[in-house]
Amino acid sequence: MKVLVALFWVLPCLLLGSTVASLAHGPDRVTILYDAFGESRNLKLDWGFSSLVEYSGKKILFDAGNNAEIFAANTKAIGVDLKSLDFVVISHRHGDHTSGLNYLLKVNPKVKIYVPAETFGAFGSTLPKGFYKSVDSLPEEMRYFHGEEPEPFSSGSPWAEANFVRIDTRTEVAPGIFLIPTVSKTPGTFELRELTLAFDTPRGLVIVVGCSHSGIEEILTAASSMNPHIHMVVGGLHLVKAPDTEIERLANALHDEWKLDRIAPGHCTGEPAFAKFKQVFGESYLYAGLGSVLEIR
Repeated sequence: MKVLVALFWVLPCLLLGSTVASLAHGPDRVTILYDAFGESRNLKLDWGFSSLVEYSGKKILFDAGNNAEIFAANTKAIGVDLKSLDFVVISHRHGDHTSGLNYLLKVNPKVKIYVPAETFGAFGSTLPKGFYKSVDSLPEEMRYFHGEEPEPFSSGSPWAEANFVRIDTRTEVAPGIFLIPTVSKTPGTFELRELTLAFDTPRGLVIVVGCSHSGIEEILTAASSMNPHIHMVVGGLHLVKAPDTEIERLANALHDEWKLDRIAPGHCTGEPAFAKFKQVFGESYLYAGLGSVLEIR
């Protein structure tokens, strides 16, 4: 009897403690900070992408938009504290995803920023000793560094003091939070490296993309090795100039073959694709314009 009484009091406390712990970090959600479409008149529309991702107690800035002043104004209007970020992810080097770094680094100069690993690129890199061939017979004035091979040295970056962490393999950056690198094979962005943010949730993977230059199905293939079920995709799908036939094929593939539970396209997805995805996904289509808050559930 004493054991039963003890359990009567202890079990509710344990359950309540579990609930409090799960709520202590606030809701899991994605807030769109930067895009060219949206309902709010208090936010500035511009081509580009940025979002604040809150998951499992972590606050993550994903991309930084096209213009530092607009990025600053929108984050202030929405009430985002950029000083409290756990880390930042920049999907790829294009200016419409990186320019807000000029403001971010003023208010949070030491924040960790995960970026794609590139030999020469906007985020800098370390060039190994011996990365170029030497010809000893050339006169000194025609030889790099006068023929004296340097030790490994850094390539430049517009943000030379930033705390960049370069990612070239799938990396778990926090419990259940992954970065997935892909490389574009598409003409026009061939060899462009891009990072995707993925959360392994009880309902399946939640995927946040910048532009999907390598193709959303390529990204999902890379992600599905962790979990075959994709619960939700948020962000740009780079269909802004895609033929209608490709948009229709992809919308049906994501719905029927990949069996996505929810989709929230934005940025470079394009208006024809917005219309088609909304038609195909119905109530599972989530509006993701500037200022939107999307619950991760």
